[in-house]
Amino acid sequence: MANAFVAAFEILSFGAIIVLIVLGLGIIASMMGIFNFAQGEFVLLGAYITWLAYAKGLPIWAGMAAAPVLVGALGFVLEALIIRRFYAAPIVAMLGTYALGLIIRESVRGLIGGFYLTVPEPIGGSIDIGAMHISAWRFTIIVITLLVMAGCYLLLSRTSFGLRMRATLENPSLARASGISTPLMYGATFAFGSALAGLAGALIVPVFSLYADLGLRFLIQGFVAVMVGGVGSFIGPVAGAGVIGTLSAALPWVMAPVVADVLVFVLAIVFIKFRPQGLIAGKGV
Repeated sequence: MANAFVAAFEILSFGAIIVLIVLGLGIIASMMGIFNFAQGEFVLLGAYITWLAYAKGLPIWAGMAAAPVLVGALGFVLEALIIRRFYAAPIVAMLGTYALGLIIRESVRGLIGGFYLTVPEPIGGSIDIGAMHISAWRFTIIVITLLVMAGCYLLLSRTSFGLRMRATLENPSLARASGISTPLMYGATFAFGSALAGLAGALIVPVFSLYADLGLRFLIQGFVAVMVGGVGSFIGPVAGAGVIGTLSAALPWVMAPVVADVLVFVLAIVFIKFRPQGLIAGKGV
């Protein structure tokens, strides 16, 4: 029973990590109609900023707080200077974000080399439940993920900012006629999604360490999760992340990890083949 509980917790915590990464990717894809293939590298930047703060002797929490702010600011600048020019051609926009991601990844590789750099968990130790021991930091990630999910949903569905954002991205002409600054809203949306990726990187670096290809590990899973969940709503990508995250964490317990990864992608491809709209289709939050 104790082993089953620990296994379930590990699956849940990994699923929470995937959800956290997919949140930003899903918001950009659902609201803006493009896939940001630099999202994995924004996760990498969040991890790098956290490690850099720690390496400079600053508190780990300071780096974790700075990561989403700095990555979000970078996303805002990149959207204004580069990505905005390609909205009329989504394929070109995706290729552009892939190129940006490649530049970011290789820049970080040049800074840290081929090393795996570690950051201690801000909350160490374990939580004891009878004879069972679960990681306190992984539990914290689950709690933070739930809070971020709730905050994102409320921001998009219950605030004037969320209303302007959805109006801009669903009908830009009408939004402009209503006095909304559509360029600002596009930039804010991309920056918001980028900041979420930076936060994800900051939270997971104590678990997975920092290395140059960290973002690649999660970008593919995030992309598949968005496709499985469905583009066009906030809930769809989150649902897809829950499915892909659960399968990715559960299957390695019963088969070789490489076989498990292949099986996850095969199942996702089969599902998308028969339900291309995803689990949850449609516009809205």
